[in-house]
Amino acid sequence: MTRQDMPPSGLELVYLENRDRLVRFLRARGAGDAAEDLVHDLWVTISTRSDGPIANPVAYLHRAADRLMIDRYRSLSQAEKREQAWEADRHDENVVMPTPEREIGARQEAARVVAALDALGERKAGVFRRVRIDGVEQRAVAVEFGVSLSTVEADLREAARALTTLKDAIR
Repeated sequence: MTRQDMPPSGLELVYLENRDRLVRFLRARGAGDAAEDLVHDLWVTISTRSDGPIANPVAYLHRAADRLMIDRYRSLSQAEKREQAWEADRHDENVVMPTPEREIGARQEAARVVAALDALGERKAGVFRRVRIDGVEQRAVAVEFGVSLSTVEADLREAARALTTLKDAIR
């Protein structure tokens, strides 16, 4: 019997029972449409946990979700600052352009990412691209692909695992 065939238990069970509550919690904290994605990111984070039992798993999940939301806010703030700096630098004639070697390396790495996603299959790669690259909400992607929200989440988990494996191989 594989792990996928076994009924959920432990933190996974608590997560599944409280998933909708976590989405509402994040929306109330200001996550808005990103709440679904944050809850999925929470799942990816906790599904790889290997330490012992948690005294209060519901509080743990809420705390972890809140931290993910704060991290996303910080990340978006940093991205906005980088974008502003890039715009300012774009008009600066003293900016050094990347070397051809770095450009080739970046293209090769991007090709490896595309190959890793394509190896998952058309739907999984498409779901990943629509959610993570195009920024479309998971529910909308589920409707677009004619699958359930849980299938979209499973596809995103599998894509995240594939990209983590690739990242580890590149390092």
